Amino acid sequence: MNKRERISDFVRSLESGSTEGASRNYYTAFFQLWNAQKYYEAHDVLEQLWLVEKNAELGRFYQALIQAAGAFVHLQKNFQQPSHPKHSQRLPPATRLFELALRNLEDLPDEFQALDLARFRELLTRYREEIVAADFRRNPWSPSTAPRVELR
Repeated sequence: MNKRERISDFVRSLESGSTEGASRNYYTAFFQLWNAQKYYEAHDVLEQLWLVEKNAELGRFYQALIQAAGAFVHLQKNFQQPSHPKHSQRLPPATRLFELALRNLEDLPDEFQALDLARFRELLTRYREEIVAADFRRNPWSPSTAPRVELR
């Protein structure tokens, strides 16, 4: 079974009887995984939509969400193993991914695809600024304060 098939099976296992299209199921699965602090898996699920998206605006949006999830992968790994040689160096790449995500979200409306983008941008900016203000020495993420993102 290849990666795409595994992800498709996983998304089907998350479905709650929805009759919406497969792309909507992948999109909502992204947020379910995000809220469960499974950022790497969320990244993988949404990548399946991004890779085939023909609409440039929607593609940039998906890419930004993937980048944001990637940034939180870095924060999570850093939190879990702060003295590990590789994981201790994850804060600068996290801030770069936050910047890329924010750039991809720049020209989109404040509400897009049932997501409050104004609030999501604030979330990404806040995490990025906290890391930079601490000179990359303090990770603001923890499992108990991990951000949740809800669709409208």
